[in-house]
Amino acid sequence: MQFLANLLLVVQIISALVMIGLVLIQHGKGADMGASFGSGSSGSLFGATGSANFLSRSTSACATVFFICTLGLAYFGTPREAPAGGTSVLEKAGLPAGGASGVAPGVIPGAIPAAPSADGAAPSAAPAPVGKPGDIPKQ
Repeated sequence: MQFLANLLLVVQIISALVMIGLVLIQHGKGADMGASFGSGSSGSLFGATGSANFLSRSTSACATVFFICTLGLAYFGTPREAPAGGTSVLEKAGLPAGGASGVAPGVIPGAIPAAPSADGAAPSAAPAPVGKPGDIPKQ
């Protein structure tokens, strides 16, 4: 598999360089106006209209090879094992970004814990303040 990915990468680089060269060789739509005023660019190697067809078809063939190589490299570059927590991005959407944050559920980070009672028993859990997201708690 690694050999095929390397081969696709080499073919993609070569097709990209050839495509860049072909685009730079082609003349734009406004170049024909210069030929009518006597610049003489209409007498090319492939004829007046043959060069556009040959170069355009060569460029489209290089672009097709480039995109096929890109799809092949994307296929070979994707890991095949199933990620932890499910196989779908949507299944992992509910998980926290960095795993467990170290804070127990329902505990407000930065809140002062309640003091133990006089008999040494654990304090009873006070209900969490209810408010809208973004509200500033009143002290």
